[in-house]
Amino acid sequence: MTQARPISADAMTLMTYRALPVPAMIALRFAAVVTTWAARRRTRLALAALEPWELDDAGLTPEQASAEASRVFWQA
Repeated sequence: MTQARPISADAMTLMTYRALPVPAMIALRFAAVVTTWAARRRTRLALAALEPWELDDAGLTPEQASAEASRVFWQA
């Protein structure tokens, strides 16, 4: 299943501007994907470092947190 990736409003505006060259559009899309991947990696590393009481506050079990933290960054 494919999920839509959030793209910032500024990037979306640049990508829809017709005068932007194709290589620039490709570079913007690539930058957006890499930024999304980096955010996922940071979030999953932080999730893996949470204490059990912090996971409980977030409504997660240690098993759920471990499953999410073990996913690779390109998986949504």
